[in-house]
Amino acid sequence: MQDSSLLVEIKDLKVSFFLDEGTIEAVRGVSLGIQRDRTIGLVGESGCGKSVFSQAILRIIPNPGRIVEGQILYSGDGADSIDLAQLDPSGKEIRSVRGKEISIIFQEPMTALSPLYTIGNQIAEGIALHRGVGKVEARQLAIEMLAKVGVPKPDIRIDQHPFELSGGLRQRATIAMALVCRPKLLIADEPTTALDVTLQAQILKLFRDLQDEFKMSVLFITHDLSVISEIADEVAVMYLGRIVEHGPTSQIFATPLHPYTRGLLQSVHKLGRGRGQPLVPIKGSVPDPFEKVTGCPFYPRCPIADEKVCLKANPSLMTASGLHRAACFKVNDAGR
Repeated sequence: MQDSSLLVEIKDLKVSFFLDEGTIEAVRGVSLGIQRDRTIGLVGESGCGKSVFSQAILRIIPNPGRIVEGQILYSGDGADSIDLAQLDPSGKEIRSVRGKEISIIFQEPMTALSPLYTIGNQIAEGIALHRGVGKVEARQLAIEMLAKVGVPKPDIRIDQHPFELSGGLRQRATIAMALVCRPKLLIADEPTTALDVTLQAQILKLFRDLQDEFKMSVLFITHDLSVISEIADEVAVMYLGRIVEHGPTSQIFATPLHPYTRGLLQSVHKLGRGRGQPLVPIKGSVPDPFEKVTGCPFYPRCPIADEKVCLKANPSLMTASGLHRAACFKVNDAGR
C-alpha cells in the first residue's frame, strides 16, 4: 500500500536506450518518493541520468529509450494509485495526466517554446486541452497566469513570439505554460541554468511563492547545489543512473556521507573562501555509458576507495541516521 503522504512513488525504475552500438542503462534501479507539497532536489553531474529519470515519469523518453523495469505510482487525489510505467506513452490516459496533473519546465526555453506561435497560443493550447474552455476564456486565463509569474504588460506580451522576449521573460513564459492547469507535481529540469544570478534569484523566489499558493510538489533537477540549498526540503544525489545519497537538505549539506556528494560540495564556490582555499574538483569524469562497471561505480574517482571492499559489489542505500541514507561501504570514513 502506498504511503498517503506520497504523491509519486518510484520503485526500482530502470530505463535503457537500445542502440546499434549497444545498450545504455540510463537509469539503474532508482527508488524515490515525492511527497505532497514539498520540494525534492535531484542533483548530479551531466550524464548521470537526471533528465531521463524525469522524462520517464511523464512517459516522454525519446526513442530508442524505454522503461524496462519498475513502477511509477501516482496518486493525485489520494485515490488508488496509477502505475504510469504501464500506460501507453501516447495513450489517452497518460495525456490526461501529462500537462494537467504533472507538468515539466525544460532546461532551455527557446527549445521548449515553438518559434512559430505566439506565447498566448502555446499557453492557451494547454488550457483548452485540459480545462475545456473557449478561446476567449483561455486567453484571459493565460494573461492572468503571465501576470502571476511576473511578466510585465501580459496583455501585450501574450501576442508576442518567443524570439521577441528576453531570456528571463521566456523562462517565465515556460513556467506560466507549465502551471496554467495548476498541476500537483511540477518537474523543473535545470530551469535557472541559462540565467544570470539576478534572474536566477527572482525565478527561485517565484518558485517558492507559487508552490505555497498552488500547494504543489516540485522535483527540482539541477547540477547547482547552491540553488538546491535555497529551494529544496530534501535532496537525492544521482550518479551513473543511481541514487547514491538521499536525505533532508540540512543534513546533506552539514554532513555529506557519500564521497561523491562531498566532492560536489567542495567544488562549489562559497562566499568567504580565501585565495588559499581553491576549489577542489572531482577527479576524472562520469564513466562512458557503454562501460560495464564492476563494484561501486564511483570507485575510479573516489578518494577513500578500498579495492578489497569497493570492487566486490555495488553498494545499496544504507541508513546512516534517521532519513539520511548513502550508498557507500565506507560511510563512516566519508567525512574524513
